[in-house]
Amino acid sequence: MQRPGLLERLARAQAERAQLSLLRRLRTVDSVDGSRIVIGSRPLLNFASNDYLGLAQHPALREALTRSAARWGVGATASHLLGGHRDEHAALEEKLAQWTGRERALLFSTGYMANLGALGALLRDGDVCVQDKLNHACLLDGARLSGAELKRYAHADAGAAARQLHNMPDAAALLATDAVFSMDGDIAPLRELSALCKKSYATFMVDDAHGLGVLGPQGAGSLAEAGLGQDDAPVLMATLGKALGVAGAFIAGSKGLIDGLVQFARTHTYTTAMPPALAAAASTAVDLARSESWRHDRLRRLIAQWRGGAAQRGLPLLESRTPIQPLLVGASEDALRISLQMENAGFYIPAIRPPTVPAGKARLRIALSAAHEEADIEALLDELARVPAMGGAA
Repeated sequence: MQRPGLLERLARAQAERAQLSLLRRLRTVDSVDGSRIVIGSRPLLNFASNDYLGLAQHPALREALTRSAARWGVGATASHLLGGHRDEHAALEEKLAQWTGRERALLFSTGYMANLGALGALLRDGDVCVQDKLNHACLLDGARLSGAELKRYAHADAGAAARQLHNMPDAAALLATDAVFSMDGDIAPLRELSALCKKSYATFMVDDAHGLGVLGPQGAGSLAEAGLGQDDAPVLMATLGKALGVAGAFIAGSKGLIDGLVQFARTHTYTTAMPPALAAAASTAVDLARSESWRHDRLRRLIAQWRGGAAQRGLPLLESRTPIQPLLVGASEDALRISLQMENAGFYIPAIRPPTVPAGKARLRIALSAAHEEADIEALLDELARVPAMGGAA
């Protein structure tokens, strides 16, 4: 009997995706200038970027990165525990903890690694991890890899979360949720979930990748906006590659949590530290995000302009007050067709299809940035209104 061929199986799965209009492909961006990009010599207005505050190309970030690279070189050359931890890392961790109202913070190379590391350190066989059905893949993967039993609840439904916790009353429990959901743009019921965790003796973990820098006073994030401190949400993860425009991530919480992660978070221990130059750039980005309130004000105005204009034109918006503004299309082939039509008109908005979103809920995910102009929003609205499936005339 011959074993199944793994490469052949992978090829069949790829062919099935292609047949269902679900095949993904890499696109190379040739140049970037604020909200403008060039792909294949075609200039496009970019509405797919997570650079919510328009900081990724800020001169101060470039200067901080260059200055640190001149001192340390371009890599940390070792894990944090074996000589890769530099003063830029330590300073950034202190600044992130202070910003988010936590005792300590710990850097990770990516948000995916931060969530895998934290969940792997906290959970073990026999525990239960309760998660929103629309959580990011790294939270789901982290729970599965930990050995805990993963239980999922209906999106943003605190009552459903309570039922899942009550089904395993004797198990150590962690409830994890995205704060801002990356494909829908809505916000989890953080206060209700926090209260539930306290009542149920479960640990509450929040992934604020898309809220940090955008929501809350001084952009301190979704938990700050909700008035939830360290005791209310003991485990906070957020990223440095979205509103802050750099790369990397961190876990913030109590001294005990961070000390424990240093010992047991494998994705922190067994990987090279993020380059010190990136930490220096991220530290500058934090300062700008906190001090330049006009960026948050501008972003809010653009979101309001977009939503008001979309409502006037009858565009099928999902409910969201964040920079993530999805337009629900439905069929994957329709989403692909409309995305191509928009690209031909000068707008870069990739189609989001299953398995990233549920079947039948393919969409265009509009991402707004403080780098956009009011005229950019109007131009996008006008072009979308011409698309029959978006409410335009046939």
